Amino acid sequence: MNRRLFLSTTLAALGLGQTARAETFEFTLTDAEWRARLSPLAYQVLRHEATERAFTSPLDKETRAGRYHCAGCDLPLFSSQTKYDSGTGWPSFWEPLADAVRTRPDPGLFGTRTEVHCRRCGGHLGHVFKDGPKPTGLRYCMNGVSLAFVPS
Repeated sequence: MNRRLFLSTTLAALGLGQTARAETFEFTLTDAEWRARLSPLAYQVLRHEATERAFTSPLDKETRAGRYHCAGCDLPLFSSQTKYDSGTGWPSFWEPLADAVRTRPDPGLFGTRTEVHCRRCGGHLGHVFKDGPKPTGLRYCMNGVSLAFVPS
């Protein structure tokens, strides 16, 4: 298990992560069904808010036209037209598709960030920051393993 995944999993086990949510989503599966549906890393990221290592996702360098869907429930989330190279090592977008994602505060050891999750299944996608390009000034920094690219 990589160091970041270990830390995320350990913090969650100590009650410092946000893996237990009381929210209800339109698309739900049992824990066993999620495990069967997703790769081990995708399961940890989408269902337990882990983070993949930077520069490991092929989607970071994906440049074809298309859409990025939730790897958990296949909801279209982002258009390639809003993707840009942020230099962070994760796929980044300046805007999600309409009614695709939700956000919530994500308190942690280094302050509060804004978590981004799929509005249909609640899968953890990444975080949004206020250091992105125009026109929004936002950087939706997503875990590539939480996305599935569908070319146009």
